[in-house]
Amino acid sequence: MANHYQYSQEKPLAQPTGVSIGVVSSAHSERHYAVVEIAQLWNLSTDKVRELFQNEPGVLVIGERSPRHKRRYVTLRIPQSVLERVYSRLSSNVPAW
Repeated sequence: MANHYQYSQEKPLAQPTGVSIGVVSSAHSERHYAVVEIAQLWNLSTDKVRELFQNEPGVLVIGERSPRHKRRYVTLRIPQSVLERVYSRLSSNVPAW
């Protein structure tokens, strides 16, 4: 089979002084968990997981939080970094016996 790709002979552009290129961690590119996934991982009810994460900074809230409806139609998506932060906070509060 013939190789149909062309490779550039150009050199990479020089970076301005003091600027480094690296992988930027971004909330939109990390793994997001559904409430039911965390409930299964932590062996908790979905209501308890919602309670733990509903006001946590960094959690995606999709839907309406309107108190005038009987049932809230809100979807939460929890980024990996938020999951780890809450887990760390909860595990540090465990009393030593």
